[in-house]
Amino acid sequence: PAGTWLLYLPCTWSIGLAAAPGCLPDWRMLSLFGVGAVLMRGAGCTVNDMWDRDYDRQVARTASRPLAAGDISTFQSLVFLGGQLSLALCVLLCLNYYSIILGAASLSLVITYPLMKRITYWPQLVLGLTFNWGALLGWSAIRGSCEWSVCLPLYLAGVMWTLVYDTIYAHQDKRDDIMIGVKSTALHFKEDTKQWLSGFSLAMLLSLCVAGMNCNQTFPYYSAVAAVGAHLAHQIYTLDIDKPEDCWKKFASNRNVGILLFIGVVLGNL
Repeated sequence: PAGTWLLYLPCTWSIGLAAAPGCLPDWRMLSLFGVGAVLMRGAGCTVNDMWDRDYDRQVARTASRPLAAGDISTFQSLVFLGGQLSLALCVLLCLNYYSIILGAASLSLVITYPLMKRITYWPQLVLGLTFNWGALLGWSAIRGSCEWSVCLPLYLAGVMWTLVYDTIYAHQDKRDDIMIGVKSTALHFKEDTKQWLSGFSLAMLLSLCVAGMNCNQTFPYYSAVAAVGAHLAHQIYTLDIDKPEDCWKKFASNRNVGILLFIGVVLGNL
């Protein structure tokens, strides 16, 4: 699923940037974080479906989800969540102590994010803070602690990226969201969406440049940043916020944005 890629890719950027100059990223860590992304994305979906089961029944796109449809009970979903988090903990315990504490700190965001759409028009910002934790964790897993001059700009870039793709995603459901009374940046920005997305994209690109400069990245990295910028510009320019199928297509294409940047990180490091 697209969401698993979008959770995993910031981890790969961080692991790649933390590699020693001239070296490939640590493939063991990339694999470990891949497993962790599948588990934590799954856990996030379970938590989201538990909080939102009453809302999901009222939205055509989500009415068939197992909890909303009544296929499984809340207790069964809680047991399943326990299994997901237990396996994710096994992955986390393979890391150093600093990273274990840092990784555990993200759990509060995972649990509370689904509530944000009830109280603020900026749930996408909270999702960004949650989904890009790997930008911090990947570096600390390799180096033993965070180099904040690199990790914070990289994290900020990821948060801005999430605001772009999840605002696009939210435009799919805006009619249903208005009816059931939940909030999103799509409803907040309305017809000004493209201007906001352009601003977030520019902030993402600038943050990536700062992160690259602070860890002595080279020409291929900045070429990839430029390619990311071109991809985002095309995505925003051609976006039709009133066509759910186009919103989904643009949202899913963000996997390519993340992969482009990862390739740039690896080549730049080499």
